[in-house]
Amino acid sequence: MQLVMIDDEIFDSKKVDSVYFDYGTFFGDGVYEVLRSYNGKLFALDEHLDRFKRSLAEIEIQGVDIETVRQRVLKAFEKYNALNAKIYFHITRGAGIRDHAAEGLEPRFFLIVSDIEDAGEQKKNGISVITVPDTRWKRCDIKSLNLLPNVLAKRAAHKRGCAEAVFVDDNGYITEGAASAFFAVFGNVLKTAPLSANILPSITRHFVLALAPKVGLKVQETQIKAEDATKADELLQAVSSKDVVPIVKFNEIQIADGKGGKYTKLLAKEFEKLVIEE
Repeated sequence: MQLVMIDDEIFDSKKVDSVYFDYGTFFGDGVYEVLRSYNGKLFALDEHLDRFKRSLAEIEIQGVDIETVRQRVLKAFEKYNALNAKIYFHITRGAGIRDHAAEGLEPRFFLIVSDIEDAGEQKKNGISVITVPDTRWKRCDIKSLNLLPNVLAKRAAHKRGCAEAVFVDDNGYITEGAASAFFAVFGNVLKTAPLSANILPSITRHFVLALAPKVGLKVQETQIKAEDATKADELLQAVSSKDVVPIVKFNEIQIADGKGGKYTKLLAKEFEKLVIEE
């Protein structure tokens, strides 16, 4: 028997909804994805599902049929009936008695569809960012529910009037944003940190790198020191819900002329074309 208290009420655990015993709540034990639609069409669904499948495998959640996940996403999106929407979904290990090494749990699925936020002003005028120490776990390549460091980083950024926080590792190198991929342009070279265990294989990052040669940029996947970022000709972030967004201030230092740069604008236009083609 277990006794459960929810706010001020006490219950026998057998009479409490199993949602209160979810391992996502207990341990952050699950993985998630976020994707969006453009003009009534989901974008890069296959790529998101592939990454989701990999994340599930990496944390050893078994028994999940990805085709079932696909159909749930499509069903919810069709029901929501919006041209431009954001779809968040996750799977946790399941629900049960709180036990770090429980076996035999049934994975639980959860999904939210909502309107996509309007990023027009940010894409036009750019955003400000601050740097924060990268205190995340060492497997950021897994899109897990363990996002407390990201939450704290975002809160710190918002308190400073910034839209995003950029993680910097113990050696002074930029890894990525709290909820975005980070890029710097030096001359005609686009630089971003190489994929590793501390970098999420961002879907939007993938497309930005693929589009870079089309706008005359050479790509270098290399580590960038935080102090060097302030000397860049352009900085930008890439994130599924907003695509390509210029960064015009970095730790309160203005980047170039304080406006979105030439290559950032060209990448944004190429991304728009890609969306139409897809």
